[in-house]
Amino acid sequence: MAVNQVDAALALPAPETGAALLALHEDQWFDRKSVRVLPKDLGPPLTAFANAEGGIIVIGLHDGQVEGCRRHREKINSFRQAAIDFTVPPIRMAVSEVGCVNNSGEDDLLLVIRVAPGERVHEVKTGDCYLRIGDETRKLSYPQRQELEYDKGQAQYDGLPCPGVTMKDLDERFLEDYRQSIRATSINGLMQTRNLLTRSGEITNAAYLLFGEHPQDVFPQAQVRVMRFLSTERGTGARFALEEGTDRRAEGPIPRCVTDAAAIIDELLPRRRHLASSGRFEATPIVPRDAWLGGLVNAIIHRSYSMAVDYVCVEIFPDRIEIESPGRFPGLPDPARPSQITRFARNPRIARVCADLHIAREAGEGIGRIFDEMRFAGLVEPVYKQTRASVRLILSAEKLMARYPDSS
Repeated sequence: MAVNQVDAALALPAPETGAALLALHEDQWFDRKSVRVLPKDLGPPLTAFANAEGGIIVIGLHDGQVEGCRRHREKINSFRQAAIDFTVPPIRMAVSEVGCVNNSGEDDLLLVIRVAPGERVHEVKTGDCYLRIGDETRKLSYPQRQELEYDKGQAQYDGLPCPGVTMKDLDERFLEDYRQSIRATSINGLMQTRNLLTRSGEITNAAYLLFGEHPQDVFPQAQVRVMRFLSTERGTGARFALEEGTDRRAEGPIPRCVTDAAAIIDELLPRRRHLASSGRFEATPIVPRDAWLGGLVNAIIHRSYSMAVDYVCVEIFPDRIEIESPGRFPGLPDPARPSQITRFARNPRIARVCADLHIAREAGEGIGRIFDEMRFAGLVEPVYKQTRASVRLILSAEKLMARYPDSS
């Protein structure tokens, strides 16, 4: 589900709002709660969203029914105070009331809680720690919490103010298109809804990276370099195998950077003749597009933008494509088993806007999708290699059966 569908549903006329919200799937950024829930039971989902990328909790919906909250006024104040009463440190959240029509046909209201991504790890009063992973509020073990605490210490760069940048430096037309897509009342409201402004109203690094005309004037590292090599090894010196004219760069705001880099890779990626389902031999990329595109998007969205001298690098070889992203893999204790990654985004504001823009799908599924695409193509599994400062994804064109021949 696209994240902005929740905002679109909340903007509908009151008779339509409840049904529209019930029709949506709960996911990384959206959860429904019954008005009968105890205020203390909001602690886990509130901390789970704050420890991840923020999200929206709507109270007054349960089991396919629009309950509404109007008859439970005494609980609404308790819900509003839940962050103070049941989370440590108290999370930042904004509470509003949205009109609806309940299942009895009466005018009613829903309570909408918007949770901002936290600057540090939050827990409930009992000391338990939770993280939002897909549509689950998952309790973390002690080692997982330690990983999260380490990652949170590095994760706030996209929420810091961007020095010297004002609203005039952002692409107004792009912002307006985005505002309309999520049905925000104003661009300033949009910026606040997606946590693209600091508490004092300054433009964040995330906002400039996403909507700046040319954010490389502040972030020269925010680019993608694509190179194609003639040999299966890079080589050095006189043996450096870079093909002439294939050292290309994609710049601009993140959405344009993704599009331009993908176009360059599409152009440079080697193709081989392959018998297609049409019964004809066709030129087919050596690595499936959905696999390398997923790796590229992950690298751009989740890279460490605080590493000022490093950019995302894509290296194309005759037998593989390698994508290197600055910054270690958040929450991943063992790069040899990437499918077991704990859900956490280094750049929560960037990740959420990119999901709104359909650049990325629901968070947490990217790695699994890359593995699925490679298996479907009959190729060996992707390999992740982690260094002290980066993560490298290797997508090989080697056929799976070539590595495991029939031993009979």
